[in-house]
Amino acid sequence: MARTSTYTQFIALPPDQVWKVVGDPVRWPHWNPGVTSVVLHGPVETGTTGDYVPRGRLLEALHTRAAAPFVLTSVVPGRELTFEQPEPAGVMRLSWELSARDGGTLVTQRLTFGGPSATVTRAVVGGLLERDGRVGFARLARAAGITPAESALNVVIAGGSGALGRQIAADLLCRGHRVTVLTRRRDPESPFDQVEWDGRTVGAWAGALRNPGRTAIVNLAGKIVDCRPTERNIDELRRSRVDSTRALVDAVATLPAPVDYWVQASTTAIWSDAGEKRCTETTPLPEGLPQMTGVAEPWERAFEGAAAVRSTVLRTSIVLDPQAPALKRLTQLVRAGLGGRVGSGAQWFSWIHIEDWLAIVRAAIGLDPALTLPTGILVAATDFPVRNRDLMTALRRHLHRPPAPPTPAALLSVGAVFLRTDPALGLTGRHATSQVLRDAGFTFRFPTLDDALTDLLPR
Repeated sequence: MARTSTYTQFIALPPDQVWKVVGDPVRWPHWNPGVTSVVLHGPVETGTTGDYVPRGRLLEALHTRAAAPFVLTSVVPGRELTFEQPEPAGVMRLSWELSARDGGTLVTQRLTFGGPSATVTRAVVGGLLERDGRVGFARLARAAGITPAESALNVVIAGGSGALGRQIAADLLCRGHRVTVLTRRRDPESPFDQVEWDGRTVGAWAGALRNPGRTAIVNLAGKIVDCRPTERNIDELRRSRVDSTRALVDAVATLPAPVDYWVQASTTAIWSDAGEKRCTETTPLPEGLPQMTGVAEPWERAFEGAAAVRSTVLRTSIVLDPQAPALKRLTQLVRAGLGGRVGSGAQWFSWIHIEDWLAIVRAAIGLDPALTLPTGILVAATDFPVRNRDLMTALRRHLHRPPAPPTPAALLSVGAVFLRTDPALGLTGRHATSQVLRDAGFTFRFPTLDDALTDLLPR
């Protein structure tokens, strides 16, 4: 059965300018690092054939020796380009569509695999071509000649090399803003301006905060939480967040004026395992500082005194995105036949679609003229959390998997040792929603889990 995945991104350029890159298949490697080269056997028109070479020594060798040429099956100048690539026992179809939007172009990419080999080719080839898809759109915007306007916002992103950091950096670059990523190690393939820092002390990197015009900080720096809950790891989780936040607070204190906007990351896990409690922005923190509260509470406290005209402490729930660890791990479990409820299955799963998370961050840094968010704590979560048992049922349905036996808590704890992860990530939860977003009139594009999974998973 054919399965299609879809990605969209707004780019602040007119369609004809974006088409100069999208409409020339030879330039595909310029913005997708999963492709080494493209050769066309004729002009860009319907029926023309060509060859593309995927990146990777083994794939490159196999594809070069065995693959038949692709065929351009649809070329509508300025609007659409589609090609089909024969695969062993199947076919890959890739299309890009451009549509004019106020101030720019909406680019839609659709990737379909069909035939008996669809599952395997999607896992191998699709994973390569779709990796960091939004960053690919940022490369496309660069290749098409995007330049920030004089009125563009200067956005400094700490933790910009992480899953969420890459997403917001790419989205803002595509929208024509100036993006600078603070990183411990430069990535030569990154489309973003990068400044090295140690994440602990104020140094020359603080010059990135001195800009003409408006400046925003988005601080997402911190060690990934998917690790064993050892005392050493928990200490590293805490220090990676607290130290980087204090360094930013100290750096801004040296500026002649506060920054205009500051989005400070936090997590809904600050409420730990909240049981049946309904958590919103005003819900008190639990006593005793269990694991993630003991990380997140000092993380938020390190932000106190930050000099910003408008600031947001963004307590983010689980962000659903095909490239992020959470959805990857969940879909892997379901495909492996472990898609039953975890433990009792009654634990709450609070979540948000990546597109809604990006929209909240844009609003928090003043980029949504129709929405003004107040300063202070803000929960980034949909209005409709689900219980673990309902989450796993929905995933099985969308991935076309049969019912699966439950995973007992003891078995998960044993498995977590081998996976080097924390069983609490699956056995605990919280019902977290945002009263602030409701009061401000924020509208979720993907309010329900079915809405989100329909968009995020191939169908």
